[in-house]
Amino acid sequence: MSISRVSVCPVDDISDGQMRQYTVAGRDVLLVRRDESFYAIAAHCSHYGAPLENGVLCKDRVVCPWHNACFSFRTGELLEPPGRDNLKRYDVSVQNNTVYIDIPVSKVDVKSSVFVEEPLQDGEHVVPTMAQPDVQKGDRPMVIVGGGAAGNAAAEILRQKGFQGRIVMLTADHDLPYDRTKLSKAYLQSDSAEDPDLLRSADFYDKHGIEVRLNACVTNLDVEARQLTYNEGEVLAYEAVLLATGGQVRQLSIDGIALKNIFTLRQADDAAHILKTAQNAQRAVVVGGGFIGMEVAASLKQQGLEVTVITSRTPFENVLGKEVGRLFQKVHEDKGVQFKLGTKAKAFVGDTQVESVVLDSGETLPADLVVVGIGVVPATDFLQDDLLDERDRGVVVDKFLQAAPHVYAAGDIARFPNPMTGEPVRIEHWRLALQHGRIAANNMVDESIPLMSIPFFWTGQFGLKLRYVGHAEAWDEVVIQGDLEKQEFLAFYVQSDRILAVAGIGRDRDIAAISELMRLNQMPSAKEVRGTDINWVEALNGEHCFKAA
Repeated sequence: MSISRVSVCPVDDISDGQMRQYTVAGRDVLLVRRDESFYAIAAHCSHYGAPLENGVLCKDRVVCPWHNACFSFRTGELLEPPGRDNLKRYDVSVQNNTVYIDIPVSKVDVKSSVFVEEPLQDGEHVVPTMAQPDVQKGDRPMVIVGGGAAGNAAAEILRQKGFQGRIVMLTADHDLPYDRTKLSKAYLQSDSAEDPDLLRSADFYDKHGIEVRLNACVTNLDVEARQLTYNEGEVLAYEAVLLATGGQVRQLSIDGIALKNIFTLRQADDAAHILKTAQNAQRAVVVGGGFIGMEVAASLKQQGLEVTVITSRTPFENVLGKEVGRLFQKVHEDKGVQFKLGTKAKAFVGDTQVESVVLDSGETLPADLVVVGIGVVPATDFLQDDLLDERDRGVVVDKFLQAAPHVYAAGDIARFPNPMTGEPVRIEHWRLALQHGRIAANNMVDESIPLMSIPFFWTGQFGLKLRYVGHAEAWDEVVIQGDLEKQEFLAFYVQSDRILAVAGIGRDRDIAAISELMRLNQMPSAKEVRGTDINWVEALNGEHCFKAA
């Protein structure tokens, strides 16, 4: 392999503080100009491959426009999930007012001047450097309870931070950690049930000395003895333990709940059973108007089923408010989904499998398939009460995600201080679980890094994609910038003139910019937002002046 210096563009093609994607020698490269210096990294996010040039620059960071992964444009290092890997970095030079980057090549076709690339491991994405495992180091392992987003992120960060001892992950699932966000969307829209999209391969865990024990159900945690018990009385002592067991689905307690073809959706197996049943069904009923319910409704409709949603109020009303919720309801209705608002399922009827759903209004809905999506509760039954919040049995942690000496918690089960308000919150977001896992792992190896991450989630239904940043459990008003009917807007959730959260459709770059302004504590007051549609990218770059809240 050799290195060839390839021209990218004239110096004046890109201004200071800008980034632009170029195709150089057959590969896409993101060129950034900052403080009159040039930097080049791979052009696509290591999560779902979004073009990063459509995101935003903030100080030394590039923020992905789709799901807000963040990377250093100087090094390509992943700074914030949900990206999995670093981005490849290229050396840059400037000669004769032209920007060049160094590309690894195997040979050059002199006649056509086409560079033939050397095969690169993982293409434009690079697995972060990890410590070589050495099981002789330390008597007790780092133990992770849970094989979801938080647990997997923690295991990787432990190795990235130089921990060489044993890492043991105990997961009640029988699959390796996978992308749970796809289950209610892309997975249910596919032609056949397949294995879930794994976050890492089995070879990855073997190579980096991460022992994943599947079908491992923890039954007790002894904080004083620093050990836990799982399955049939197996005991495992730990150096430190991360509790990341996630949620367990709520179930209805009504007649007929045990009939066949009534499902909840949490695990990959659930999605596989739903998809298999849907292929031989005509009518589906979804109980619940939250994110799982609405995503499942959209997916089943796209599979050709007649779909009816039962919900006590407007979809998403408790999270997004009535106006935005009605928009999603209309999008579904335009595609043929029917709604039964202000009602509840009273009973399921059938001989061995469900045939109909009886509503509390007395109406009966025919059904070949039912999906119950009414939320989750923390999976913390194995923990003692002094670790748990009495309201919902979430694990109470401090800003370092520590619950007790040598005990940490992350993801859906963690009740933590909201960095924006200081109030204790428990938030069930995939990206936040990844952030929790990364922070907790740092602190498990004796660092003191507080959680400062801003919550973010997304949903997609019938091609309509919403991004949401911040967190608001209650609000005084919702301020709309843009046009709801045109499906291009930002919705600001305001309490006491403070913007707690923002949802957006068709405004991905603005949401990315707002997430950075929230992180930097530079959001304006609601008063300064009302009546004007701010260009948030300009605001992030200091080109729009307003007084911070």
